[in-house]
Amino acid sequence: MRKIFNMSLLFALCSIVLASCEEKIPVEQKDWTNTTAYFNSSDEVSSSTYYKPSAGSVGDPLPFYDPVAKEYKLLYLHNFEQNLEQTFHPLWGVRTTDCATYTPMGEVLPTGRAGEQDAALGTGCVVYDEAQNLYYIYYTGERYKPAADEDRQVVMRATSPDFKTWTKDPLFRLRGGDYGYSTLNFRDPFIWRMEDGYHMIVSTKPMLADYGIEDNNGCFAEFVSSDLKTWEHKGKFTNMVWDRFLECPNVFKMGDWWYLTYSDMTNYERKVHYLKGHTIDELKAATAPIWPDNNDKQGTLDSRAFYAGNTASDGTDRYMWGWCPERRGKDNTDISADVEPKWGGSLVVHRLMQREDGTLYTAEVPAIRDKYNQTATCQPVKKWGEEDGNLTITDGVYSMKAYSSVMFNTLGYHNHIAMTVTTNDKADRFGVSFVRGDRKDGDNTSELYYSIMVCPDGNNNYIRFEEEQGKWELKGGGSYVFPIPADRTYNIDIYTDNSVLVMYINDVLTYTQRIYGIQRNCWSVNCYEGAMTVKDIQLTQY
Repeated sequence: MRKIFNMSLLFALCSIVLASCEEKIPVEQKDWTNTTAYFNSSDEVSSSTYYKPSAGSVGDPLPFYDPVAKEYKLLYLHNFEQNLEQTFHPLWGVRTTDCATYTPMGEVLPTGRAGEQDAALGTGCVVYDEAQNLYYIYYTGERYKPAADEDRQVVMRATSPDFKTWTKDPLFRLRGGDYGYSTLNFRDPFIWRMEDGYHMIVSTKPMLADYGIEDNNGCFAEFVSSDLKTWEHKGKFTNMVWDRFLECPNVFKMGDWWYLTYSDMTNYERKVHYLKGHTIDELKAATAPIWPDNNDKQGTLDSRAFYAGNTASDGTDRYMWGWCPERRGKDNTDISADVEPKWGGSLVVHRLMQREDGTLYTAEVPAIRDKYNQTATCQPVKKWGEEDGNLTITDGVYSMKAYSSVMFNTLGYHNHIAMTVTTNDKADRFGVSFVRGDRKDGDNTSELYYSIMVCPDGNNNYIRFEEEQGKWELKGGGSYVFPIPADRTYNIDIYTDNSVLVMYINDVLTYTQRIYGIQRNCWSVNCYEGAMTVKDIQLTQY
């Protein structure tokens, strides 16, 4: 009976296979060039340009240029959607030679066990000591629910002769409480070298001895060492700005200037900033009461969608890596000036550049530009304004007046859009929109799309991020202010990798944002107020 059943089953399977060979069903190929229909797209499993692992996301990076291997190694706090309650954020790594494509290294340094001081890991830095032929990771060890006589955060270290096998130092603990600093907030060590040896700064808060509580005014504690083994306390490196807490400090010299870069964890000012000085002492004195964008010693380097920026240099170029947050529920409107964004996302990198006056700016990475080297179709698929004369197109030059718009064909997963916009007046307002497309009748979100607007503010501009036809301006999604160009010409480069978008304008603005649905949907250029011309529109991909 069993034989009869098996033979019948075999015959049935063979019949199905033969039938499928005889009648091949053609796969429908969508015409992405000419469609204007909205497509419910999703990100690839992992990203290689703005790196994201296939499982989990990227937290605070520890970038390091390896002088032995002649490559950058990027360690990062590996974040899962559901971290274990006590042990989380082990250090994983990637490596790169061009800052445009990354090779995963897997887990580099594991967390400790539940109940240990490094049950969770926090960011820090990597140093190579040539005299010892030894690599060091100085990192934050965080204990879960410490007792009253225990530290929540301390500075710890691990060493390796080959960057493969790491040994944690069980005897080394740099404790804030030993020097009059907080036992709760003592983190993010950064090390640089000067003539008198190695210097380390740590983000912390002083303790008010008379009250036994933290001072709200944070500071950076400074330590020095001749051998990376023993450290001597040197006091405060500098106070922090107002009552904010500043994370991920970096100290370095470029040209004739010293810089301190940091991430401000205040909700409404959650961006990467920098201070500068001609000398270390001048840099230390740069934290007099000031406000962002309103002092010649302080600047802002990106939007709230770029955080925990840390730097590394090969001796010629310096790059800054931070993370672009994912959005809860993949909701593009999950942005607020009063709420901290979701922790962890994709690794974004900028080239750090210096002007003659010492001010810094972030710029596109040359290898990323070279990576997007395949010319793609870029043609209008819908136009608004031609009927009333607000839009004319001549030899690829778009002359646009208020309320006109040109929608272009769908984008891929990795896009570089370049264009030049010239406005007639400094008060004119324009923008670029994404996730555009016609949706089914009856869908009450059929008109939604997401716009990055260049808006005038006196003699300056700022970026306003909107969900058009929906919630409109998304507070907390804007940029820092930047000067209106004297000739009112904006050279714009926009890079996208899945849902991560980075825009550069005239070497004066960098703007990072997370926008789900960019790929396989249309995009547009819009004139909101005044008049402008748009030319040299190019689309390249990889």
